[in-house]
Amino acid sequence: MLSVKDLHATIDGKEILRGINLDVRAGEVHAIMGPNGSGKSTLSMVLAGNPAYEVTHGEATFAGKNLLEMTPDVRSHEGLFLGFQYPVEIPGVSMVNFMRAAINEKRKYLGEEPISATDFLKLMREKRAIVDLDSKLASRSVNEGFSGGEKKRNEIFQMAMLEPKLAILDETDSGLDVDALRIVAEGVNKLRTPENATIVITHYQRLLDYIKPQIIHVLYKGRIIKTAGPELALEIEERGFDHIIKEAENEGKL
Repeated sequence: MLSVKDLHATIDGKEILRGINLDVRAGEVHAIMGPNGSGKSTLSMVLAGNPAYEVTHGEATFAGKNLLEMTPDVRSHEGLFLGFQYPVEIPGVSMVNFMRAAINEKRKYLGEEPISATDFLKLMREKRAIVDLDSKLASRSVNEGFSGGEKKRNEIFQMAMLEPKLAILDETDSGLDVDALRIVAEGVNKLRTPENATIVITHYQRLLDYIKPQIIHVLYKGRIIKTAGPELALEIEERGFDHIIKEAENEGKL
């Protein structure tokens, strides 16, 4: 589904990604972990097409198409979704209008007819229940006055509505209490199918207690320095990142 090879990227002339190699297949859940400043959020932004970042080398394909040639809206229509670490508020734009416009733009791109008002409201009710999103919140402006937990629930609600092939969740656990974390994670799990995939970006093991990845990568100084199974998260929890970084230095990966 997603194939990234030797990807380098800069922002404001500073190189952040220094040769990322990553393959994600349908049905898989990957976790990307690493210390602050390693390039985790940069990777998510580059894959989503944030124009502030410049790809200087490498390639990325998504569902067999050149991802780097697509504009951000086309990437979304093709099935890539980014859940932001800090979701923004959009005053004056209701969630209902926002989501209906997003869905109809995707349907237009795919050559489908716009969704009817009745079908849209039915879809909203179904998807809202996945993350226990209050109907009053769903009728307000996008994220305006929402708590941190409500914003993250809203992100997963939007993901449910758009039904992406690949969801990239950038530190979804940031700022969540235990109950909100559980609800958000359960929502992510309910949306998993053999046809889609998820990349979870996180610092901590606690999110991975709820969202179970098959593959974990450690990102450091713009490179993936170790890839392993779920046991790697427990190793990081017990020993931190330092010993993995030292191993990578000894193996000449840094």
